[in-house]
Amino acid sequence: MEVLILQVFVSLMLVTGSVVLFLFTCRQRDFDHSDRLALLPTRDDEPSPSRAVAPVEIRHV
Repeated sequence: MEVLILQVFVSLMLVTGSVVLFLFTCRQRDFDHSDRLALLPTRDDEPSPSRAVAPVEIRHV
């Protein structure tokens, strides 16, 4: 029975800590960083290899 009480106490402390940390990060507005990282792959800084290759001329003899 003592183990069950200890387990419930530790679980409640973990939940309380998680809620406190979540509220702290919401207040600090730290979620903008994750939005920027999510949009990073859509950014086209470097030309793709298909655009970098010069067109090939075909000459008929």
